[in-house]
Amino acid sequence: MDSVRIDKYLWAVRLYKTRSEATDACNGNKVRVNGTVAKPSKAVKIGDVIEVHKGPAVLTYKVLQLSENRMGAQLVPDYAEDLTPESERAKFHMPHETIVMKRDRGSGRPTKKDRRELDALREMLDS
Repeated sequence: MDSVRIDKYLWAVRLYKTRSEATDACNGNKVRVNGTVAKPSKAVKIGDVIEVHKGPAVLTYKVLQLSENRMGAQLVPDYAEDLTPESERAKFHMPHETIVMKRDRGSGRPTKKDRRELDALREMLDS
């Protein structure tokens, strides 16, 4: 076996739970192989570097061996070397700020003025 489809490989090394999730990630430009955006049918070879955008982080892996079959988690390090820097992994554990606007029960829907105030608050927090 000289090459494997990228969507099969991502599923096999357990980066995605289903193959359709891996295909959707490829179609959504969230997967790169050697720096170029990969379609689901892109062939992956040994030595290729794969970048996967998952949430706020970019995970980087190097292909060590090829497989079309899903494997146990203990076998994954034999097939893919994790090159992701610790700074990217830390992005998964960053706290997320949420804005909660308290309204009295039964006061009805928010008015335009309420919406403008909420948008101004969000802009202030984003900058």
